[in-house]
Amino acid sequence: MFQDEAGFGRINNPKYCRCEKGTRPSVPCHHIREYRYVYGAVEPLTGENCFVVMPYCNTDCMNMFLKELSNTFPRDKIILACDGAAWHKSKTLKIPENIELIFIPPYTKNH
Repeated sequence: MFQDEAGFGRINNPKYCRCEKGTRPSVPCHHIREYRYVYGAVEPLTGENCFVVMPYCNTDCMNMFLKELSNTFPRDKIILACDGAAWHKSKTLKIPENIELIFIPPYTKNH
């Protein structure tokens, strides 16, 4: 299976506004940062998958995702291809017995 995370969110940052010539508008600006992260793994041949929405990208959330993935496919041995994110290689990562992590190269060159 191939695994990755994606962040979805919004930053409220008003830009410009129109007003009468010669006046300077007062536009209250309140920065709101709201994010959710989707952890997912997909088996490319069958399309089987597991997706979980989490509040953060960190080791604790990765641990919860791995547990959910393991529980979703309890009878399978999962070889999970991951990128080099810090939470994929953390010393406190708890990898279930039916999951083995492998890592893709940090970059590839196009010729």
